[in-house]
Amino acid sequence: MHTPSGRVRISSPSRIPIDTLRVFAISKLSWIKKQQQKLKSQEREAPRDFISRESHFYLGKRYLLEVTEVKATPRVELNHDSIEIFVKPESSLEKRKNLLNEWYRERLKEIIPGMIAKWEKTLKVTVDEFGIKQMKTRWGTCNTKAKRIWINLELAKKPLHCIEYIVVHEMVHLLERKHNERFIAIMDKFLPQWKQYKKELNKFPVSHSEWEY
Repeated sequence: MHTPSGRVRISSPSRIPIDTLRVFAISKLSWIKKQQQKLKSQEREAPRDFISRESHFYLGKRYLLEVTEVKATPRVELNHDSIEIFVKPESSLEKRKNLLNEWYRERLKEIIPGMIAKWEKTLKVTVDEFGIKQMKTRWGTCNTKAKRIWINLELAKKPLHCIEYIVVHEMVHLLERKHNERFIAIMDKFLPQWKQYKKELNKFPVSHSEWEY
């Protein structure tokens, strides 16, 4: 499902008859309409210009962006109520965006290993690798064969317990691949508040490229 319109695309092996795909899509029509309605009703952030006094989020808190031009190596500093980016004069929007995104990435790289280590002991599973990338339709993914999880870069803007919920969600897939009753039972057992965290996560304003998880 593609944001923001809710357009649906089905990917399948070429050997699957088109009529079979059509029947499958019809069987999921109620769910598709429900998700499309959620997309339409969910609050979205306006596109960012990366200029001073613009609002940006970090770990669930709103900060004002302060842009300072310097003839030095670009960097980012977190202050009490602001995120200050130091950029070269006349830097482009894209360069400012990339600078802030890399800062978000580094912060997640500091936060997530501790969460993984904690939940490896609790769930008795092993994560061999984790990565962070921009994803349009998922907060996270898990490659169960490689024991690798991916976390959406946008989670750096969400509260810590929401980040932890996604980490746990992906790690539970190492015990159960599908979102079935067993998966839900494991989540209920080890993270009883997960439904509350999921609801809270999806209430936060999302960028034009995000979708609820």
